[in-house]
Amino acid sequence: MRGRKPKPTEQQIVSGDPRKHGVNKLRAKLAGEPKASRGLPACPRHLKARARYAWNFWAEELAAMNLDRRPDAMMLEGACVAYEEAIYAYEILQKQGRLIAKRAVDPKTKEIVVLDVKRHPATVIGHKAWIQLRAFCSEFGLSPVSRIRLTIDSAKETEQDLMAMLSQPRQPKQTTVQ
Repeated sequence: MRGRKPKPTEQQIVSGDPRKHGVNKLRAKLAGEPKASRGLPACPRHLKARARYAWNFWAEELAAMNLDRRPDAMMLEGACVAYEEAIYAYEILQKQGRLIAKRAVDPKTKEIVVLDVKRHPATVIGHKAWIQLRAFCSEFGLSPVSRIRLTIDSAKETEQDLMAMLSQPRQPKQTTVQ
């Protein structure tokens, strides 16, 4: 059974411990979590053209989001390969069409006839590559929904917020008549 992905510990602390684990337990958990070193290595030499462009683009974006970690390099490489595969399949479909006809020579008329029409194999290849790419991007925070999951709001309240809350009129307690 699949559920929602768990929130990062830091995000749980900032959001006020909504599951009531205990802030001190969450802080201890955060302190015990492994910390990966920052910075991705150079683009692998075997990535060419489109995959290399994707690596450079995503590496720059991950650095800007402070999510560039050395151990994630192979995952990013997989995302780049999936992207290149998806675009390659798309280009094949643009040239050859989405359907292919199985042709044969009719023994009676000696003419070429269409026996069957099937979906081009590149449609399946492209579809699977896009699914893989989506999974990789979700892990890296490279999609809108995954970035929302990674958002960490500031827990610090300003003095103005506190004064606004304290200056509100008090609500009288409502008593119930029994």
